[in-house]
Amino acid sequence: MIDALKNIVGSKNVLYDGLEKSRIAHIWDTDMPLRTKGVILPKTTLEVSKILQLCYEKNEEIIVHGGLTNLVGGTLVEPHQWVISLEKMNAIEDLDESAKTVTAQSGVILEHIIAAAHEKGLFLPLQFGARGSAQIGGVVSTNAGGMRVFRYGMTRSLVLGLEVVLPSGAIISSLKKILKDNSGYDLKQLFIGSEGTLGVVTKVCLRLFESPTTRYAALVAVQTFDDVIRLLRFMEKQLSGNLTAFELMWKTAYNAATATKQQSASTLSKDFPFYVFIESMGYQLGEDYEKFEYAITAAIEKGLVADGVMTQSAQEVNSLWMIREDTRALTQPYAFSQHFDISLPIGVMDKEIATIVKHLNALPYVQNVFPFGHIADGNIHLIVGKKDSIAAHTKQINGIVYKNLRKHQGSVSAEHGIGLDKKAFLKTSKSDQEIALMKTIKQSLDPKNLLNPGRIF
Repeated sequence: MIDALKNIVGSKNVLYDGLEKSRIAHIWDTDMPLRTKGVILPKTTLEVSKILQLCYEKNEEIIVHGGLTNLVGGTLVEPHQWVISLEKMNAIEDLDESAKTVTAQSGVILEHIIAAAHEKGLFLPLQFGARGSAQIGGVVSTNAGGMRVFRYGMTRSLVLGLEVVLPSGAIISSLKKILKDNSGYDLKQLFIGSEGTLGVVTKVCLRLFESPTTRYAALVAVQTFDDVIRLLRFMEKQLSGNLTAFELMWKTAYNAATATKQQSASTLSKDFPFYVFIESMGYQLGEDYEKFEYAITAAIEKGLVADGVMTQSAQEVNSLWMIREDTRALTQPYAFSQHFDISLPIGVMDKEIATIVKHLNALPYVQNVFPFGHIADGNIHLIVGKKDSIAAHTKQINGIVYKNLRKHQGSVSAEHGIGLDKKAFLKTSKSDQEIALMKTIKQSLDPKNLLNPGRIF
């Protein structure tokens, strides 16, 4: 097997016999070396095809690695499995200014694509904390979300075309730059969000937009959850297409995130129940700020906002958003923590989150609960700081958070996926019939269950 792999990718691109232990399975576990048969580093789609064909013939299991920022155990590896890492497939192959598209190999880091587009006056709106290390193939395979979803949609809304290698080694290539294509099944949607279980994404064609010339932000304090929802609707009416982000932090999360002097330079009093981060992006320099300022002022006059600060310089805007994006302050004080990523209808969110927090705080081993998230699209994150990692305690916390998801027609995973960690709770979000159909698709494309096995179900 080693010799065959060397013939495909070259001897320097197969790491084994101890060399594989220099690798990791997740950027948060850098002290845990990989336990794997070996790491394979292809440079082309054809090499990926030959690797998968070989593994298919030899019945060898493969785990796909990208930027290793997955949060649900999707990149964990067993000793009997191989790892295929796409980091050397890191070229931006085409940036078409007229079509407003970019075509990139799957190993390109998201932030590099954003920067390349920006140089041409174009804009890729994907915005989340791991953009500096996440690779675009993984972003597509997990259908990543982020802070601008309600304005631009999830990753799948930005994908025009894909090149994918099936578990058998067959290459499916459709890197069309067109927005409208109604010629039968939209096959790329099968692979977007499938967490690498149906095929290995090797190239991506993404839709771009004209780069906004203005970006402003505000942080406002709000007294009630009902006012948060009223404020969202008010800002949508006032700013229209310029409203690109509307993020919420509950009091506990905000206070923890602004605990240091460096983080609290432009922040508000810590006595309010809710804190909302608002972003406006547009194309009219003077007019956009006046519109944004008027909207915030009017919200204060209407009683929707109790207090607020506005920023307009790039440094101020980035500093303000770091409060929301950098979650390390919510995890570092605790030896152990659990992370949740759920969706709920906005109408039940306030009561349900309050109930979850109340029951979690009643547990003697829970130290703190931090709710925050993408309120405009119904996605709430919870970080639960706790004293231990005892399995029974973890299970009890999961039971509290996920208890009413089915009743409210919510989701166990808004944007992080299922991976290995959430398999037991898939039934809170999918019916038996839906799961059966998903398994049928998996069986059809990967009958030997060799590619990212055990993920999702």
